[in-house]
Amino acid sequence: MPRAKSSDFEKAFQELEEIVRRLEGEELPLDESLQLFEKGISLSRFCNQKLEEVEKKIELILADSKGQPVVKPFEGEEEEEEENDAASEEGL
Repeated sequence: MPRAKSSDFEKAFQELEEIVRRLEGEELPLDESLQLFEKGISLSRFCNQKLEEVEKKIELILADSKGQPVVKPFEGEEEEEEENDAASEEGL
């Protein structure tokens, strides 16, 4: 069953990407642009809601022995912060 929810998110995200591409790259009539924009906002809210749900699940999984969420940055974020710190120290 979780696969179906993931599939819904993936489909919505792909559709949102297509809408953004069309709005940025095509000369569309105002009415069509507005309809695409409204659809994009709706899809954006749906995707954001799904991401928040996943974030809450991750926090529950990472809860400590007292049930308090343990929030840790993803490894990629941690490495990126270290690279940014090193670059700023070098004056880049």
